[in-house]
Amino acid sequence: MVEDEKSSAIRPRKLIVRVLRATIKGLLFFALYYVCWLFLAPFAKMIPDLQQTVQIFVRVYICLVVVGELTAGTIYQHFFGVANDLFVISYLILSLNSGMFSMTYQNVALEVDLRLFLMIATMLSFIGLSKTILQAINFVSKKAENAPT
Repeated sequence: MVEDEKSSAIRPRKLIVRVLRATIKGLLFFALYYVCWLFLAPFAKMIPDLQQTVQIFVRVYICLVVVGELTAGTIYQHFFGVANDLFVISYLILSLNSGMFSMTYQNVALEVDLRLFLMIATMLSFIGLSKTILQAINFVSKKAENAPT
């Protein structure tokens, strides 16, 4: 009975710590976005919809990180980690228009082939995805070992 009271008292503390950790991570990511945006702001005038594209990415990424942090210690943490990695990969491919970037500014037409960069970034993201999947497998195997038989 005493152990049940202790565990029930610890749970709200763990929840508060998780919420604080998730809030801090979310605020740090937003501060990083804000600082980076100060450097990218001059390019927003030349590239249409850059600000909207970056803001959507940052909002969804921060939401997935916060939810993943709130579900830390559960299998759902790994689900949200996989969702985060797949979101980064798909948004990278969609926003870079499959690696070809072209724009016209006044009388100058610029076309840039970013397929090599896209390939490298996608491969690095797939490494992160495989790491997250392996962590999920490790989590499930540890739960299976510790399960009472």
